[in-house]
Amino acid sequence: MQNYNVFCLRTVEGLCCAVPESRTVPHFLGGGHWSFGGKIADLGAAPIEFDDRAAETAVRFNGFYLFQTMDRRFH
Repeated sequence: MQNYNVFCLRTVEGLCCAVPESRTVPHFLGGGHWSFGGKIADLGAAPIEFDDRAAETAVRFNGFYLFQTMDRRFH
């Protein structure tokens, strides 16, 4: 698994965008609507809602992975 930087949408609790550390952060994450929520360095540290296989596919097509979590670390 690759390492991800996680950004959280300030207006929707639990909505996150994971961007691999090796990728450029998408422009829509700027502008003050999103905040840095932390890092995911291994599956053991990932929220249960984080799907590594879905993340790999989403990153391949979009460069990022959107997911929603109830994990308070990413709110």
